[in-house]
Amino acid sequence: MRVEAIAVVIPAHNEEALLPAALEAVAAAARHPALAAVRIRTVVVADSCRDGTARIAHRAGALVVPVGFRSPGRARAEGAEHALAEIAVPHDRVWLATTDADSAVPPHWLAHHSALARDGWDAVVGTVTVPTATALTVRHQLSYEATRPADGAHWHHPHVHGANLGLSASAYRDVGGFPPLDVGEDHALVAALVGRGHRVLRTSAAPVMTSPRLHGRARGGFADFLAAQAERTARSEPAS
Repeated sequence: MRVEAIAVVIPAHNEEALLPAALEAVAAAARHPALAAVRIRTVVVADSCRDGTARIAHRAGALVVPVGFRSPGRARAEGAEHALAEIAVPHDRVWLATTDADSAVPPHWLAHHSALARDGWDAVVGTVTVPTATALTVRHQLSYEATRPADGAHWHHPHVHGANLGLSASAYRDVGGFPPLDVGEDHALVAALVGRGHRVLRTSAAPVMTSPRLHGRARGGFADFLAAQAERTARSEPAS
């Protein structure tokens, strides 16, 4: 696939504190030299926001789509529709990437996705990391990477995160886009891609740094996963 345009979709619900860092990271990834000839558009879906999320996104140059869904699945789908309509490039030349408002993509993230698209992959399913080196971080990493090969071979990991996901617009259209789910829309999309026979690469080559908060915006999301790990850690520690 020859990538002529990339759309980055970010759903956000009251994320004025963390969104600036997320947008700065996406902007840095968009400045990668390998993407000099690629049109890149960032879309922030301000979902039921009562803070400055939309204002911050607008000032950063993003296309802001205000909605009242309180649903990550519907928000991602709405953002994708607006992005593809505005870019107005044939779908077989557009790459659609998604991340989250509490996450920071690495500087090579979009270049990495673009290179894999050129290699013939229809979708890229990436991993996430958490920043602070704490007991919870160590426990998370051990659990999260339990299936990683010890010999350094390619890790066909089992994870799916809306914070680190990309696919061709053609494949996205073929499976009907993100389903209108309040949780698990990313898993459902990847399952649909696999079911339709699209080439899906699971890789840890460009992990996205995400917030270690234990109370997230979406029920059943990554914060709930970390909260469950924190609870297990607390139960396993000896009483003082």
